[in-house]
Amino acid sequence: MGEFVTEIKQLVVEGEDDAVEGVVREAIAGGVTPAEIIEKALLPAIEEVGRLWAAGAYFIPDVIMSADAFRCVMKTLATNMQLAELCVGKVVIGTVVGDLHDLGKNIVAAMLEGSGFRVIDLGVDVETAAFVERCLAIQPDILAIGAYMSTTMLRIPEVINAVRAAGLAQVKVMIGGAPVTRAFADEVGADGYGEDALAAVKVARSLMGVRKNDV
Repeated sequence: MGEFVTEIKQLVVEGEDDAVEGVVREAIAGGVTPAEIIEKALLPAIEEVGRLWAAGAYFIPDVIMSADAFRCVMKTLATNMQLAELCVGKVVIGTVVGDLHDLGKNIVAAMLEGSGFRVIDLGVDVETAAFVERCLAIQPDILAIGAYMSTTMLRIPEVINAVRAAGLAQVKVMIGGAPVTRAFADEVGADGYGEDALAAVKVARSLMGVRKNDV
């Protein structure tokens, strides 16, 4: 079983989405559970991709290929167990109004999916009212707000305040983007801050842990 887990991890890191599907199916047939694949292969793969990115050994195309492999594994796992069992939590993600940058958001969304979250991507240039409307409709566990310019970053507190005013206090809010800092996140009352995609995954999982412990 360990050989399957090691191979899946490596294929995800290398972005081999075509090859990894077959290995995942073999692993499940051999008795490896979807939970084991997520915890022992996918999450370590995410950490490794993050390390390679931080070290300058991986570039945007490499990360995107790995993200595609993440999604392939999750799609394969979803056919072998109930979606509710597979899903760690629901995340609504989008960039604030006026911000058209989508690459960073897309990477975060893909890595969240790869770590077991169901991600509802609202896209870019999302109006504050649209964030609120979708959160009311979807009732996510987490709202992930991105801003990639110092000017659009100033719209983040507007979204947070609107979400809270709508009675969605149970929704955890995490923020990120190039100009965003931990100090800013604390200042605007965000529940979490991710300095990069890897950190965002860790923060999201931590926020889910907080919610479970509070119930």
